Amino acid sequence: MPLPSLKTIKWVTTDCYGSLIDWEKGIIDACQKEAAKDGLSFEEEPFLARFMEVQAEIMAGSYELYAEVLRRTIVKVAKEIGWEIEPSRAQFLPDSVAYWLPFRETNAAMDRLGKRYEIGIISNVDDKLLGISRRHLRTELDLVVTAQQVRSYKPDPVHFKECARRIGGKKGWVHIASSYSTDIAPLLKMNVPVIWVNRNNEKLDGRKAPSATVKNFRAAAKKLGAS
Repeated sequence: MPLPSLKTIKWVTTDCYGSLIDWEKGIIDACQKEAAKDGLSFEEEPFLARFMEVQAEIMAGSYELYAEVLRRTIVKVAKEIGWEIEPSRAQFLPDSVAYWLPFRETNAAMDRLGKRYEIGIISNVDDKLLGISRRHLRTELDLVVTAQQVRSYKPDPVHFKECARRIGGKKGWVHIASSYSTDIAPLLKMNVPVIWVNRNNEKLDGRKAPSATVKNFRAAAKKLGAS
């Protein structure tokens, strides 16, 4: 599905973590700091890959707040590498969200988009944690849809259906996201144009192509005439 004519676009939404906020660095930094208290270290890439796998498995179960998803994920992943964390201690990870910072280009690009379009965030998070992250984001938002509000996690399309309901349909809407599985795939099924912020140079490997693929959020904003 190609990007629509810019003059027909009214709404631009984006995922938050991975698209606006560097959550991978935030998670790794917090876990390394906590592990160091026990004299432990780990390889970043396999740890993060396993973290994302376990998190997705937990999200696929019955709904619970994202803070609890983070606690359960780190307890399980830590145990797999021989690092025993009591569930009460696992609160360090939700607490670390306050220190997960935006990518360098995020705020300038969001400001430019906000001058041209209605702007929203659609995120797999709870309202409290998103509120904490929004302290790092300066652009005023016209729409926020969280997992807590719809009691579901992407890739379940409930987030996106709720967004369409609130903005009055799918016409004139473009979404920007970094995760193919949670955002790009379900929106392509809904025939909503999507820009994939492919920071890690993932291959499509037979998956359906997004409307556009870019390397960072600044390039996504430029695709939408907000440069």
